This record gives sequence, structure tokens and C-alpha cells, in this order.
Amino acid sequence: MGARGYTFDALLQLKDAGAITSSAAAQVGGQAKILDMGAGRFDGTVVVNVSAIDIVSNDEEYNIIIQGSNSSSFASGIENLAMLNLGATEVRDGGAQDSVPGQYEIGVTNEQADTVYRYIRAYTFIAGSSTTPSINYTAFLSNDAGR
Repeated sequence: MGARGYTFDALLQLKDAGAITSSAAAQVGGQAKILDMGAGRFDGTVVVNVSAIDIVSNDEEYNIIIQGSNSSSFASGIENLAMLNLGATEVRDGGAQDSVPGQYEIGVTNEQADTVYRYIRAYTFIAGSSTTPSINYTAFLSNDAGR
């Protein structure tokens, strides 16, 4: 666990436990999870707890993307608001070290280029030629009020 603690609110959970083996929008309880942030700007931190990550082939890369949209179904107007890059050092930008299980934080706001995105979700993009990529993590949003 990281040095800073965050209060978990089940209503702000973006992804529950479960292995991801192909690119997909995150789910909670087997259903797509989309948070309604309201009409105003929101600044927060997405807390990502990685319990397992496969990098054995040295070509696995996982991007956990926080996306925004003004469509409640994410049918259109999707914007990538923030991203966490994980994987093997051989394929990570800048030669970053191999990723390991642990707690990661993604600072995020729902406003980009003067547009406020009312709805947000997590999306996992998996890259690489490995036939068995897999990452298991949970994620939740925490308000940065008073920070």
C-alpha cells in the first residue's frame, strides 16, 4: 500500500477484481461502470491496486486509461483524460522498469481543452504479441478535496 491513504467509496469504484486478457472497458459486478461526475469540473485521483501482471514474454504492455464522454453510454465523443502505463521494460516508453503488483495513482480531471466531460470510465488497452497477456487490478476514484 502507498504512503497516502484513500477512502474507498463503493459508488466511485471503476473496476472490481478480475483478470483482463484483452482490451476492454472496465466493469463492476459484470456490468460496464460509468460514473456521472455532474456538470462541473472534478479533480481526483484514481487508485489502482494491481494484484497480478503478466510480463513474462517481455512484450506485454497495459495502459489503464481514464476516459471521459458527454454520452452516458460512451457511444461518441470519447476523450482520454489520463493514463497509467504498465508492462515490461522492453516495451514501455522511455525504458521504464518492469511493472510489479502494488498500488498506483492516476491524477485526473474531467476537463480537457476547455470541455468538461460529465461521464468517466476506466478502459484497459493491452498491447504486445504475447498470446497470454493478463493483468488483474481494482480501481476507484477518490476526490482530491482539500489536497
